[in-house]
Amino acid sequence: SNFDPVIVNDELLIIAPFHQKSDAFNWNIVIQPKMSFGTGHHQTTHLMCEAILKLDLKEHHILDMGSGTGVLAILAEKKGAKNITAIDIEEWSVESCIENSRLNDCKHVESLCGGIELIDGKKFDVIFANINKNILKAQMNAYYEALNKNGFLYLSGFFETDVDELTSFAKRHGFLRRSINVKEEWAILVLKSVYYAFIFSAFVYSF
Repeated sequence: SNFDPVIVNDELLIIAPFHQKSDAFNWNIVIQPKMSFGTGHHQTTHLMCEAILKLDLKEHHILDMGSGTGVLAILAEKKGAKNITAIDIEEWSVESCIENSRLNDCKHVESLCGGIELIDGKKFDVIFANINKNILKAQMNAYYEALNKNGFLYLSGFFETDVDELTSFAKRHGFLRRSINVKEEWAILVLKSVYYAFIFSAFVYSF
């Protein structure tokens, strides 16, 4: 009952089932407010939603790592993605993602319970990971291996003061920073996998 609607860039309205949808927005997402993270109220979820709103994801393969309520996966489908894998380590989050996907008539979201091992052998065009800094660093190489050539990695769940550390760490794993955005001291970092540039720079550095 304390769930207030969330508005993102005057384009997206995130509401609970007891709210009314609005045609004033391009996109409406219904989230059953339970204990899972990701209703859009937190700054990092808001930043991720802002980023997705700018993307054309038609026919893209997407990974939502640490999916929580599934709001990012749901928005990705609304933006055209046809294959979305949503992964969370908590069973109640997976159940929440499944329920919310149904509430939003999603047909292309697969919600899985587990960790980073679930992406072994899979490839994605874009990865969204809204977790915490230490987990992001621990999983960085797995993200690189799972991205298609020139794929994009969107990271959030950390403060603006962590951006330089994460940028430097990601560069050592084959990523280059493309952009950052900040909301109330929280940050989103957009990285691009650049395999050939990474190998070339490593070769030059060795001499």
